[in-house]
Amino acid sequence: MSIKKVGVIGAGTMGQGIAEMLASNGLDVYLIEISSERLIYGKEMIELSLDKQIEKWALTQAEKKSIFNRIQFGESYDGLTDCELVIETITEDLDSKKAVFEQLDRICGPDVILASNTSTLSLTELASVASRPERVIGLHFIYPVFKINMVEIVRGLKTSEDTFARTKFFVENVINKKGVMVFESPGFVTSRLICLFINEALHVLEEGVASAEDIDSAMRIGYSFQHGPFEMADRFGLDSVLAALERMFREYGELKYRPSIVLKKMVRAGHLGAKSGVGFFKYDKDGDRLL
Repeated sequence: MSIKKVGVIGAGTMGQGIAEMLASNGLDVYLIEISSERLIYGKEMIELSLDKQIEKWALTQAEKKSIFNRIQFGESYDGLTDCELVIETITEDLDSKKAVFEQLDRICGPDVILASNTSTLSLTELASVASRPERVIGLHFIYPVFKINMVEIVRGLKTSEDTFARTKFFVENVINKKGVMVFESPGFVTSRLICLFINEALHVLEEGVASAEDIDSAMRIGYSFQHGPFEMADRFGLDSVLAALERMFREYGELKYRPSIVLKKMVRAGHLGAKSGVGFFKYDKDGDRLL
């Protein structure tokens, strides 16, 4: 079954990026958010992202219009009935995600692939609420979605070979990204390694070895990272990094996953990174770093 229309649930940072990327690859997209305010914000941010590409001569006005017109925005799950694939991108809360999958299981046809963009939660547990758990799979995109040409394809305990094969074909032949097959494990590959990297950088900062700016410069310039660990954390969202570390700490029980107290304090203070305007560094309303 060819995939021509994809549903995306959640118009946050990841949902926006996934929807834009899908539409740029010629797919029709139905993007859902639970409130009109958040949906309007998601729409504005996608348009802003396309405008930035026009400024950089990466898109024309006609191409922007074509991409934007492929995205339908809504608050109802009814628009998902003619989608061949649905990708859930809501907050990393197990009960909330399970509620979404229960609803998807009721309204989507038996051949529709149900995917989650979760970075740490169990696909097997998410699939447990579905009448056909074999069609549930993980599609873990990495921020920024448009620039990172890799997707973790995560198999739960009951994910079928057919679901995996169809998903891999979609990733590698429709949206032209490298699909890395991962068996379910807390944090998978990328989140598990990058969160440890960020957490160790936080310990180095706590110890007064170097400033956040200098630690980032050392890793960015010395090892060709696009961003250092602190700007990475800001762009992922400090709350998301904290949630991932706490879940892995619970699952693995190893001290190396225990979140830094600095990270906890910043999240409690509402300093969440680019999305709040301030984290380890400051950002404008478009998410661009202020010098």
